[in-house]
Amino acid sequence: MKASEATELFVSRACDRLGLSPSIRRLLATPKREVQVEIPVEMDDGRLEVLIGYRVQHNNYRGPMKGGLRYHHEVDLDEVRALASLMTWKTAVVNIPYGGAKGGICVENSKLSVKEKERITRKFVDQIHDIVGPHTDIPAPDMGTNAETMAWFRNQWEKYHGFNPAVITGKPVEQYGAEGREEATGRGVGILAFKLLKRMGKTPKETRIALQGFGNVGFHAAKLLHESEFNVVAVSDVTGGYYRPEGLDIPDALRYSLQNKSLHGYENATRISNEELLALDVEILIPAALGGVITKANADAVRAKVIIEAANAPVDPEADEILAKKGTIVLPDILANAGGVTVSYFEWVQNLQYYKWGLNRVRQELDSVLSRAFEDVWQTAQDRHVSLRTAAFMIAIERVHRAGLLSGF
Repeated sequence: MKASEATELFVSRACDRLGLSPSIRRLLATPKREVQVEIPVEMDDGRLEVLIGYRVQHNNYRGPMKGGLRYHHEVDLDEVRALASLMTWKTAVVNIPYGGAKGGICVENSKLSVKEKERITRKFVDQIHDIVGPHTDIPAPDMGTNAETMAWFRNQWEKYHGFNPAVITGKPVEQYGAEGREEATGRGVGILAFKLLKRMGKTPKETRIALQGFGNVGFHAAKLLHESEFNVVAVSDVTGGYYRPEGLDIPDALRYSLQNKSLHGYENATRISNEELLALDVEILIPAALGGVITKANADAVRAKVIIEAANAPVDPEADEILAKKGTIVLPDILANAGGVTVSYFEWVQNLQYYKWGLNRVRQELDSVLSRAFEDVWQTAQDRHVSLRTAAFMIAIERVHRAGLLSGF
């Protein structure tokens, strides 16, 4: 199933509950604009590469469009389209005044030098600068991009339009970025894990967690979960899984990963495969890497009672149905990983006001926004007798639909 089809199916289930007409469904599903551009760039060895870049702007009923920019060899228009739609619902469910967008470049990011990546970024900006802006569409980091990439993007965009740091978020702190933005998605995952556990009448100390993915999101999620006294028994990255049934020494694993750029060779745990990690006997499973890792082929093997979707679309619709029949609680991606876009909103607000917040305020405001959103979703799920995923989509779709009605579409 294509990524966009999976997203549409989740949206459709919520629309069924809301009783929306076919015409309104088409309106909410159809992107406002899709752009595909050619990016000719000279590589370090002198050869000319022609890459393809995308920017999909899904919906702007609730405010400027917002969404990350990813560099990955599997990026295509369908994936970007699906992720742009998810951003519309993500910003709506946490009730920040944005619509959804997403961008990407199909490129083997791991093989790029820093200079090649900079040239690609600036060439991409040359192609799309006139359709993005602080009141139109505000990009941010995603897979394969980081604060440095955002600094290049901002600098190139300002060559056309003049000084305005609010054009992009996820920038370095020295370049008008927000303190706490790098940790935000992972921190949000930890905050919501605690909220969900409290609703279930459990405590962190009696809760074992397996965390698939140890990049930016998984790294910061593991850090906060450990500080909150959760028992993280397994983590994984591209080199495989690392398991210790009595609990990993998370500070040690974090230090090792920082020093070695991965967990490869980490000896204070038993090596397992990523598939084995997904099937561990734990209370909470957190997929924090690529999408589509839990499918109908392995959903039956998942033993966790709770799944928190730190990655975008890690559970496909067929697997979601299998998990629901098993009684597995899934906290959906449009809420679970919304910490990043929430702090991006804080960064944008600071840039527009030319006023800087401290880290403590950023963290407090993040906790406040995510807590309100979680309570809305939990209560809707209880009142309407639906899953947390359907409840989250229902809230988001109602907000976007209402905004469209008030503006006359």
